[in-house]
Amino acid sequence: MIEGKFGTAINCMDGRVQEPVANLLKVRDGLNVVDVVTEAGPVKLLAENDKAGVESILSRVMVSIEKHKSSVVAVAAHHDCAGNPVPKDAQIQQIQKALQLLKGWNLGVKLVGIYVSDTWLADIVAEI
Repeated sequence: MIEGKFGTAINCMDGRVQEPVANLLKVRDGLNVVDVVTEAGPVKLLAENDKAGVESILSRVMVSIEKHKSSVVAVAAHHDCAGNPVPKDAQIQQIQKALQLLKGWNLGVKLVGIYVSDTWLADIVAEI
């Protein structure tokens, strides 16, 4: 098993965004491993506080925090999202709402919002 510092990414299930998000977190936060919780357009579920979606995401995030001692949880959105086909500015607003919801979970970890552009580069757009 890989040992070291873990983080968690709540990310879209779209395979194009997994690597850019994980790489950004690894470099930025000195992580060895990034656990991934995927949904189709998760920022929409979180921003709208979709009960079933939020409960599912929270339960999986808690496994990462409790078992792997994740030190950071990221919420990511991206260009050309089939599960949340809204413009970048709307997704960034959703990221900010999602982070406020996560803040209320009192996870005791750093919270960051990430947007993956049309060139598949990940960038931090919000942080709590």
